[in-house]
Amino acid sequence: MQRYVARRLVQAVFVLVGISVVAFALTHVIGDPVVLLLPFQASQAQIIAMRHLFGLDQPLPAQYLAFVRAALHGDFGLSLRQNTPAMSLVLDRVPATAELACAALALAVAAAVPLGIAAALRRRSIVDRAALLFSMIGQSMPTFWLGLQAILLFGVVLRWFPTGGSGGFRHLVLPAVVLGVFSAAGILRLTRAAMLDILAEDYLRTARAKGLRQVTVVVKHALRNASLPVVTWIGLELGTLLGGAVVTETVFSWPGMGRLAVQAIFARDFPVVQAAVLFAAMVFVLATLLTDLMYAWLDPRIHYS
Repeated sequence: MQRYVARRLVQAVFVLVGISVVAFALTHVIGDPVVLLLPFQASQAQIIAMRHLFGLDQPLPAQYLAFVRAALHGDFGLSLRQNTPAMSLVLDRVPATAELACAALALAVAAAVPLGIAAALRRRSIVDRAALLFSMIGQSMPTFWLGLQAILLFGVVLRWFPTGGSGGFRHLVLPAVVLGVFSAAGILRLTRAAMLDILAEDYLRTARAKGLRQVTVVVKHALRNASLPVVTWIGLELGTLLGGAVVTETVFSWPGMGRLAVQAIFARDFPVVQAAVLFAAMVFVLATLLTDLMYAWLDPRIHYS
């Protein structure tokens, strides 16, 4: 186990290095932030001085090496717009993103897993067809469109929930539901497929022949053995959502990390964009590692070497 974890951590280092290169390159492709920071009437001398102040007059390889050296010490530089440590800005937004991500995923799992089991147990029934229809619509419907329709119906017409911002449970409901729909669609489809494979196994027929109750057969024997692909999907979804639900946070003006990254991109605030991208990558890598380690607990036949 220790050797496997060590190998995965080494792989994670290479992944983060690759992501840092991509993030650094892309942030320098979107344009020069000095153009936005200085007034339109700024002279060429002022532009050159500003670029020298932020180190933007150095060659890109030199800028990247300086960025890596500072990042290894947890220093991603100061925000070009707010003159505040970039990582501090990102970490301040993490609680809001975590709240939204956990609420959305909890709703998705609570709705999708029971419905996926019911669809598998009643294959080709109206329940199964309704579940497949929801899965298809949920994964094909654009999140921003669903969010706008939810705001229009429940926020503007019915006035049941606020249309944006944060501040309490009522502010969380709409973004959590909208964000959870896409995750629920994937979890439902995967749960149904995994359960259909397991329900055809001989040992479940034996369990029923021994007189075990249907609930015991499904929950204790079938669901646990069908849970590996579902756990994988949930772990990846959690890593993605914790990395910043960009579209949902932007539509609902939710003060999370994804919205901060979007604002930083439009403002060409390189340090904040780089800090947000690398933090999201670290969260995703950690989520995948923890998901892999859960396999041995769910299935004792799995051993890491």
